[in-house]
Amino acid sequence: MSISDWPETERPREKLLNKGAGSLSDAELLAIFLRTGTAGFSAVDLARELLTHFGSLRKLFDANLNTFSQVKGMGQAKYCQLHATLELARRHLAETMEQQDALTSPKLTRQYLQLHLRDYKKEVFACLFLDNRHRVIAFDILFQGTINSATVYPREVVKSALHRNAAALILAHNHPSGNPEPSQADIRLTERLKEALALVDIRVLDHMIVGDGQTVSLAERGLM
Repeated sequence: MSISDWPETERPREKLLNKGAGSLSDAELLAIFLRTGTAGFSAVDLARELLTHFGSLRKLFDANLNTFSQVKGMGQAKYCQLHATLELARRHLAETMEQQDALTSPKLTRQYLQLHLRDYKKEVFACLFLDNRHRVIAFDILFQGTINSATVYPREVVKSALHRNAAALILAHNHPSGNPEPSQADIRLTERLKEALALVDIRVLDHMIVGDGQTVSLAERGLM
C-alpha cells in the first residue's frame, strides 16, 4: 500500500504539518527526505529498511558513499542530499547560537557541541569564543590528539582567545569512548586554562565533555 492510501493522520507529511516535526519517528522523517519508495516499498518501508540495515540514524549518517550505495534505491544523489541536510542542521544551529546567550541556552549549547564533536574518532579539543554578552563569536577546534588524549597548550588557547577578541569562552572536547565522565586530567587541564586566561582577563565559563548522546558540564558538576 502506498502512503497516499494511508489515513491522512498517519501520513508523514500531513502529520508534520499538523503536529510538528518532533512528532515524527526517525523512519517517518527519513521517508519525507526520501520522498518516494521503490517497487513494493513505500518511502516509510524504505526508511525502516535503511534504519535496520545501518542500525541507527547516526550510523546511517556515518556511512561512506560506497556503503550507503549498497542499499537498493540509494546512490550518489541521495548521499549528497543526506549530507547536505546534516550540514544545514549544523549551520542553522550555528546561526541560532550566534544570537543566543550561551549561558542561558545550555540545551542549545549541548546540541551544538554534540553535532560538531561526537563523531570524531580521535579526541579533539575546541573552544566556543564568546563576546561580553556571552554570544558566540566563533567555534574553533584547536587541537587533535590520539584515540585517548589531546595535548592542549594553554599559550595557544590564550593566543586564539585574544585573536578572537573574546571576553569569555566555553572549553569543549570529546571522549571517543562515548563515556563523557570527566577524568582528573580533564579537571586539572581546566584549572590550568582558567589560570592562564585569567591573566588576560578572559573568563572560562564551562568545560563540556561530549560523549555518545550525552554531554557533561564541569560547571554544573561543581568541578570548576
